Formats: sequence, C-alpha cells, structure tokens
Amino acid sequence: MISERMLTAVVKGIAKRQLDLKPTDERFMPPAEDGRTYMLYLHVPFCQVLCPYCSFNRYPFREEVAKPYFASLRKEMLMLEQLGYDFESIYVGGGTPTIMIDELCETLDAARQHFNIREVAVETNPNHLTKPYLEKMKGRVQRLSVGVQSFDDGLLKQMDRYRKYGSGAEILERIGEAAPCFDSLNVDMIFNFPSQTEDILFADLEKVATCGAHQTTFSPLYASNGTIEKMAARLGAMDYGRERRFYEIVDGVLAGGSQPLFHRSTLWTFTRNERRDAAGSAPAHPERIEEYQTNYVDYPAIGSGSITHLGNALYVNTFSISEYNEAIAEGRMSIMGKSVMSATSLMRYRFLLDLYKLRLDKRAFERDFGTTVDRGLPIEMAFMRANRAFECDDDCQLTLTPRGRYLVVVMYRQFLSAMNNLREQARNALSGEERRILFEDERTDE
Repeated sequence: MISERMLTAVVKGIAKRQLDLKPTDERFMPPAEDGRTYMLYLHVPFCQVLCPYCSFNRYPFREEVAKPYFASLRKEMLMLEQLGYDFESIYVGGGTPTIMIDELCETLDAARQHFNIREVAVETNPNHLTKPYLEKMKGRVQRLSVGVQSFDDGLLKQMDRYRKYGSGAEILERIGEAAPCFDSLNVDMIFNFPSQTEDILFADLEKVATCGAHQTTFSPLYASNGTIEKMAARLGAMDYGRERRFYEIVDGVLAGGSQPLFHRSTLWTFTRNERRDAAGSAPAHPERIEEYQTNYVDYPAIGSGSITHLGNALYVNTFSISEYNEAIAEGRMSIMGKSVMSATSLMRYRFLLDLYKLRLDKRAFERDFGTTVDRGLPIEMAFMRANRAFECDDDCQLTLTPRGRYLVVVMYRQFLSAMNNLREQARNALSGEERRILFEDERTDE
C-alpha cells in the first residue's frame, strides 16, 4: 500500500492550493437560502491552558476581556437573524466555551428566543464537570463533548493539563457523574502522542469503555505549521510510522469482535451500543456526531477566529479580539479573509467527508454536482481502487475496507491540518499585545 508519508505529501499539496486565504472587504456573510435551516457555530476562544497541539483561535482567559466578547457574540447572532437565518442546532466550540458559564447560558437563552433551536452541543474541559456547571447546563445543553485527550497522568502532565484539570482517575469519576445530565456525553481523545505506548493506549480505551460516556472520538495527533515546534518541544517529535498500528488498536478494541461495546459513526467516532431494557427498547441517545462539520456541510460561524462554510467559500473572522469587538460595535461582521473553492475542490471535500462518515452515496453525489464521482474525480477513484480501499463499489454507494479506512484517516487528518494552516494565516496577521500574548504562549491561573 502507498506509504503514509507519500499520501500525506499529496494531500498536503492539494490542500495548500485549495485553502488559500485572500483578503476581502465583505462586511457580512451571504444571506440565508429561503426555507433552509442551518446549524450555527459559535467560537469562544478563552482557555486556562493553551495546549501545544491546538491551532484554533484561543487566548489566555481574562474575565475583563471575555465578558464583553460574549456580549459581541450575542450581537453578531442577531445580525444573522437579519440576514434571514434560522437555526435548528447550535455547536459551541473553543477554546473552553464553559469558561464563563453564566455568559454562555445567557447566550444560549438568547439564541432560543430568536431561533428554532432543537439541540445545543457544547465543548468543555474536565474541571467543569462539577455540580455548579452541570446544574446550569442541564436542560440548556443536550450534547456535551469533554476534552480529555488521555487518562494517563504522565501525558496529562506533558500537556500541562494535570495541574488544571485533575488526574486521570479524577476525570474518570467526573465523567461518570456528568453523563446522566445530557442526552449524549462525548469523550474526546487523541492517539499517537510521541510518548504514548500501546499499553497507555489500551488503558485509555479501557477507561473509555467503563466511564459511562455515550460516545468517544479518538482522533490522531496532527500538527500545523504553527504548532509543530511547540508540540515537539513539549511532547516530542511526531512519529507517523506508528499511526496505523495505533488506529487499528482503537478501532479493534471499540468496534471489533462479535459483541462490540461501540459501533463506528465515523472513522474515529464511536457510539456506544446501548443495552436494551426488558421491553426491548434502547435508551434514546440520538445518533449525532460530536464534530459539527460532519452533521452539516454548510454552516455560518460567529466569533473571533471562526470559519464559515457557505456554498463554495470559506469566510474567516479576524483572530483579534479587539478588532472583532470593534467590528460588531460598528454593526458589521469581522470577516478578514475568504477562500473560494473550485468545483473540483468541492467534490474532493464531499468525497473525503462522506468517506470519513463511512459511506458515499453515489446518486446523491451525482444529483448535487451534476456528474458521477467517477467522472468528477477519476484520479481519486483510481487511487482508491488500486489500493483496494472499497468494500462496496456498486451503482449506489462506496464503503470502505479496513485498509481503506486507514487511507481516509490519513487524508482527513491531513485535511484538518490544512484547515489549521488556514487559521495560522489569519493568526499571523495579529500585531501588538495580542500577538505577544499568543506567540509567547502565555498561560493563566484561575
């Protein structure tokens, strides 16, 4: 099979050409399409600890900075209402969205007053799985995703998470207490840390299986141009040579065997197979994936550093908190750059996203793009077939072999890395105090 290194280089080159950020003077994102409902992504960039592998917009938490930021978020949300948007779902990412829980709750309550919200998904960190936070989220938040990364104390200390978020044992206990408060609780994990051994990975998988979470994501560690040096200094040099073996361990333990505890929802998202009660009914945890890009192809995104995907374009908001607040105060959005994708780029994105979700519907692809996947993407299809990637390849669908699953893991990991590089282009535009804070990697104490 083609080497991981070669495939990574190919996808990296394609993504670099496709995801190039250009300046724009557009003051608002495009209006909503008539009769269509959307998901809304909100970005909260504040963290107690700036993790070395994270390329999302994030700032050391300061209450005097965060409080007016939440007020700007609520104002920007109303701009979307004026543009004709309605939302059935909200995803709040970060950063640490729960870092000011009262401000978050006020923002979610405002969203429900203006839009037809059916469910809210929020990211958090383990130190917020405590009674004061859970009581305020219960009923407001249906789906919670907890950034654990690993239960291993050594890895947590390497990432500077042990001191802030607690030991693996403490995190495990909190997850068990929090899970009943939500329709779905997802545990967000990472595999292939440089110092992670197979034994550490097996121990993490055992804890995930017993912690009571409804879902888990096990994503591979990946870097961007802006994080690779920090990651190497803190965690050690990346070793992609182990990635396939580690992925096979994750997939085999969670979804393999005759009676697996979990089933695959995507290549690296696994949902628990619920036990049925005496009447044969299973608890109702909706089959939704805790990665907002996979549930909605198009979505508006608000907040500093957020990336909107609508039609053939990506709109990137400024990474500067002060510039973001100024734009909202002036009654406009803070779009600082735009990346326009070609028809082929959109087909490649759809191809990758559908296979990441384990199945590509050929008829839907042809309906949406006006051409078959074979005619639209002949090189990609030839490559996948040559590497025996497809389990099913008929007139209706494409599904993946185990070999194909890992190929798409590599491609999707590299695509996400390229998205991080797009963020780095926006972050590099920072100047002054904000640039000093981020590039010197300040940390804060609560």
